[in-house]
Amino acid sequence: MSKLFVGVDVSKDSFSATGLDVKGDVRFSLSLTMDKTGFSELMKAITSNCKDLSAVMAGMESTGCYHINLFSFLSSKEINAVVINPLLISNFAKLSLRKTKTDKKDSLTIARFILIHKDSIEQFSISQDIRDFRDIARERESISHLIASTKNEIKRILQSIFPELESVCNVFTATMLLFLKEFPSARFIRASKAKVVADALERYGKGRKVSISADEIIRTAKNSIASISLAKELILPRKISTLLHLMEQLDQITGILSELCASLAIEEMEIITSIDGIGDTTGAMFLAEVGDIQNFSSHKSLIAFAGMDPTVFQSGKFQGTSRISKRGNRHLRRIVYLMTIGVIRCNAFFKAYFLKRKQDGLPFRKAVMATAHKLIRVIFAMLSHKSHFHVKENSL
Repeated sequence: MSKLFVGVDVSKDSFSATGLDVKGDVRFSLSLTMDKTGFSELMKAITSNCKDLSAVMAGMESTGCYHINLFSFLSSKEINAVVINPLLISNFAKLSLRKTKTDKKDSLTIARFILIHKDSIEQFSISQDIRDFRDIARERESISHLIASTKNEIKRILQSIFPELESVCNVFTATMLLFLKEFPSARFIRASKAKVVADALERYGKGRKVSISADEIIRTAKNSIASISLAKELILPRKISTLLHLMEQLDQITGILSELCASLAIEEMEIITSIDGIGDTTGAMFLAEVGDIQNFSSHKSLIAFAGMDPTVFQSGKFQGTSRISKRGNRHLRRIVYLMTIGVIRCNAFFKAYFLKRKQDGLPFRKAVMATAHKLIRVIFAMLSHKSHFHVKENSL
């Protein structure tokens, strides 16, 4: 049972900490520097008020990267440290009529929040292994965003210097990317001998399936309406080099993610991927964001954690438009969306549910969201009961 509750308000170079006992009385209130000296001073204050560090609960708001070192330090001392959604603290602070805002006041608010919610706050605590798992998953997501952005830039450049190429082949195969590094425009291809172009395509396509012939590329280039831009011809190969590097990084980080998932959540992974339409990668990323399913009291709390719970605007006879709150974990929300699209395409049960909701009059996006809620309910039940996916009759 926790006996000391420590609220910490973190900034880049300093932090404030307030400790409360079980009665809510302030035991210490400090302003410290974000360095080894400050960490040591905090530990002195904690140990002087509670010798048993396992009976200490410390909480701080998520502040990008600034809270990580202090959080790791406290966790290494076997203190129950939690990171709390700033929105929860903000809403809690609004309960006070006083509007004074200082770092010490903020740390006191956090400490009071922890004291009041001590019985349910365990869901905010995750192990170092799960934090690493989540960091790897989010790094993969970040690389995926960079890849998508780079591809869009390449498409934009090709639209000027070889606009017809996309209509005759997939420009993002390894063969075509390597080919375009050497021949970055229709002008380059027209200016080259046919044998040189054919040899390059054969060289880059060796061991791979090539969907377009050299003759077709040459013919398309000769009939192209492309503009001449030396700058874009210079930029495109560099963009392609960046894309190839990012794709290599994505493969490496995906491998690491799979290894972590196998070591931390192999049973959960087998359960979640028993649903047709959920692959290893999306399944691993879902588990990385969710952590232990026992941290959630019901599927509703999991839906709220993802920020996919509905918000209703109603006053008297006025009924506003219902939307999802988007107040939860945006990474998890994106993964659930990708999983939902996957099961609608590949899983007969969820596809039938999606079509049923559309027949009920829901527009496409709301039908997808309804299916996402259904998917979360199913996954929550499966992980809670350690059971694989199977369809019961009349279960829609």
